[in-house]
Amino acid sequence: MKKKISNQDIQISIVVPLYNEEESLTELLTWISHAMSSHGFTYEVLLIDDGSTDQSWQTIGVLAQNHPIRAFRFNRNYGKSAALNVGFAEAFGDVVVTMDADLQDSPDEIPALYELVKSGNHLVSGWKKKRHDPLSKTIPSKFFNKVTRLISGIRLHDFNCGLKAYDHRLAKTLNIYGEMHRYIPVIAQRNGFDKIVEKPVEHRARKYGKTKFGLSRFVYGFLDLISISFVSKYRKRPMHFFGSLGTLMFMLGFAFVLWILGEKILAIYVLKSPIYRDVVDQPLFFMALTSIILGVQLFLAGFVGEMLTMSNHKRSDYIIVDTIDDRS
Repeated sequence: MKKKISNQDIQISIVVPLYNEEESLTELLTWISHAMSSHGFTYEVLLIDDGSTDQSWQTIGVLAQNHPIRAFRFNRNYGKSAALNVGFAEAFGDVVVTMDADLQDSPDEIPALYELVKSGNHLVSGWKKKRHDPLSKTIPSKFFNKVTRLISGIRLHDFNCGLKAYDHRLAKTLNIYGEMHRYIPVIAQRNGFDKIVEKPVEHRARKYGKTKFGLSRFVYGFLDLISISFVSKYRKRPMHFFGSLGTLMFMLGFAFVLWILGEKILAIYVLKSPIYRDVVDQPLFFMALTSIILGVQLFLAGFVGEMLTMSNHKRSDYIIVDTIDDRS
């Protein structure tokens, strides 16, 4: 029978998103229990059922009688990011560990990940150095990892490894959706948690069922990477983005205008040419007009963005990780 543990005493929260994994759950929970008890950890397992259509939820109910489980069930399939979001919000442990439910991630890796976080790192990301996946997964994964490294500047080999360990403070700042779970290290860095390291971890071949992800995840994931890079950088200063583009368009339009006027002055007063084109007959005139109009629109977008930012500004938008109160 499982032992009752106070929330304040939990060292590790293990967050496991799952979708149709009824065959693997019993073996996974037994494996986790052995790995944790052999190191004397107090822990909890948060199982987030992402709208499974098999007997996963019923299996969880049986397992909860003998394991420290808290489980959450979605009414439909929302995706891995939504499941992780719930896990991060509900976790009590000093260190939060995420892993997949398909037995490809080894719970035996958790103690080492825990120690790396407790030694001062904010995020420890697993690196599946030797993968047991088909080429249809490994080749696109290598491409997107390389693109993410170039855009983010974070030197990780495997951004999408499901096995990760987080400092509790970092986990509580994460608010992910769509396919953003693939870029949690990028979000962590943007939030100021930049002590990010990588650890090679064991990766096993899938034992039951088949993968739940298709190639479309890479397209959506790439779009989410662009969203993260843009929003995290300009969310609090939209005028810096729109104003910079607006200034560029103004300068371009103004340069076109000077060119048109210079060309006309040259034709009339220097070359004394009796034949010259009217200003409105030149394509460059319409390019100049378009550039100036776009510049005005971009500035207006920047002003609207600034007003929305100010009206929605909350103190909670800033992350406070430590405080000192010497009034005593």
